[in-house]
This record gives sequence, C-alpha cells and structure tokens, in this order.
Amino acid sequence: MTKQTLRVDEGVSVALCVFEPEGAARASVVIGGAMGVRQDYYASFAQWLAQQGFRVTTFDYRGHGDSLVGPMREVRADLFDWARDYEAVIAAARAALPEQPLYLLGHSLGAQLPGLLRNPGQVDGLLSVAAGSGYWRDNAPRLKRMVPYFWWVLVPLATRLCGYFPGRKLRKVGDLPAGVILQWRRWCLNPTYSVGAEGPEVAQRYGAVRFPVLALSMSDDELMTLRGTQALVNLYSNAPTRVERIAPQDVKALRIGHFGFSASSSAKACGRVRWPTWRRWPARRRSHRHDGGTAHFTAHSAP
Repeated sequence: MTKQTLRVDEGVSVALCVFEPEGAARASVVIGGAMGVRQDYYASFAQWLAQQGFRVTTFDYRGHGDSLVGPMREVRADLFDWARDYEAVIAAARAALPEQPLYLLGHSLGAQLPGLLRNPGQVDGLLSVAAGSGYWRDNAPRLKRMVPYFWWVLVPLATRLCGYFPGRKLRKVGDLPAGVILQWRRWCLNPTYSVGAEGPEVAQRYGAVRFPVLALSMSDDELMTLRGTQALVNLYSNAPTRVERIAPQDVKALRIGHFGFSASSSAKACGRVRWPTWRRWPARRRSHRHDGGTAHFTAHSAP
C-alpha cells in the first residue's frame, strides 16, 4: 500500500491509499466511503481485493480523515465538493490504468455521490453496498424512531455551537464539516432525497449515468431498508440496475449489518465475507451506446 496526495481544487488536496496487485491488474476499483467513515476502515478489504488482482484506491473526502488540514470548523465544504473529490480520484485511477475497466465500490454515501459525477463515462460500473436514499422515513425502524431528534434538534444545535458537527464526541456518525452535515440534513428530510432537495440539475446528473449499478441490500442492516435501497437505485433512472438481497446465512456469517462487509481485521476475514455476486460482477464490462441513451453488458474473460 502506498499513500498519496491528490490535488483537487486550488488549495485543496485529498489523501489516497493505493493497493497494487502483485501481477497485472485486472481492473481498477475506487472505494467511496460512507458518511463519517475514514478510509483506513476499508484497508483490510482493499488489501484483500488487491490479492484478487484489482488495483484499489481508497480516499478521504476533503475536510475529513487524513484529508483534514487545520480545525474542522474552518473547513468550507459540502457534498458537491465531496463529489468533486470522488471524481478527481476516479480520474487519477483511470489515468493509472487506462486500458482496464474501472469500478466503484460505494458504501452508503459512496454509492449516492456517483450520481453527481460530471463525467460518468469514466466509470464502468458501481457496486452499491448497504446504500440507499437517506430519507428519514425510509430508515430502518429503530433508527427512524431516533432521527427526528437527531435532525431537528441535535444537528442544528451542535453544529451552530461548534462550527462543525462533533459526531465523535456525540457518538453519532463522526465529525463532519458544517456544510456537509447541513446539506445532508436537507437531503434526508426530503422524500426524494438529493434530487428533491437540489432540484432538476441533480436529477439530470443522475439521469446521465449509463454505467451498470448493482446494489446489495443487507437483510440485517440496522440503518437502511430494502425500500431505501430501491429508492436510491431509482434515481439512476437511465442506468442498468439490479438489487440483490443478502442475508448473513448466504455468506456463512453471523452478521453483516450496515458495516460488516469491511469490518474484519484481516484479509482472511474479509475473504470470508465476500459475495459470489461481487466475484462475478467485475468480470463483466459495460459497452456504451450513446445513440439511444442505453447501455449493455459485454462479457470478457477475467485474467
């Protein structure tokens, strides 16, 4: 694993980790992290993917994790900025391996932000893991009982007092820049999430996506429901999409939940919590056909 820094905007850089396979890479994978989750959380899973022949990049969004420079209360960033960070990382990964497919593995927020990409043609597919619309009424039952206090009281008050959201101290989500948490709040209070909160331009961006989207919904997810996952997938209105429901017994695990796919502390454990779907899916490439705004899969042999 090598650590890198990528310049995104004037005065803004993000921290990356790149995991190289031993031989020729079969494809690039960029892991887009969940809200408030640092890139090192995905390190063991990224290492396992590299052992399967993928070149894997993880990163921290600006103002978060290893990309934080200075006090968080001074960070000026929102979710559109985080989408730009994501896109810059994608472009760097594409440039490093231009002849091979590039896939996104989006965990939660990491499967929402690709709908905001300005150049989605760089991407050959999105594997969405435990992701969905954040609309609060689509949350899992236990979470849904708690979120009115979270969104209407805790977030506005704590962010106003601290200049950022002190999630680590509150044991809620994690520390987040004010612009990120307050925009996310608007999204989560809107029935159609980001598209409803931001309007037609964002709807058009999601509609411009043509790469395939495979969404894995966990039956024991404590945060996200199948309904929420389907609502997110529906935003990718012109992309080939599929939703698959995964239960712990399907992968011989006691629990997966919202964070279980990468929660293991070793590559061996990560390998046990792999899905047959993931191993099959990257062996299929997308072909563009821009005339009718459609896309189709073309099989190719994996190395």
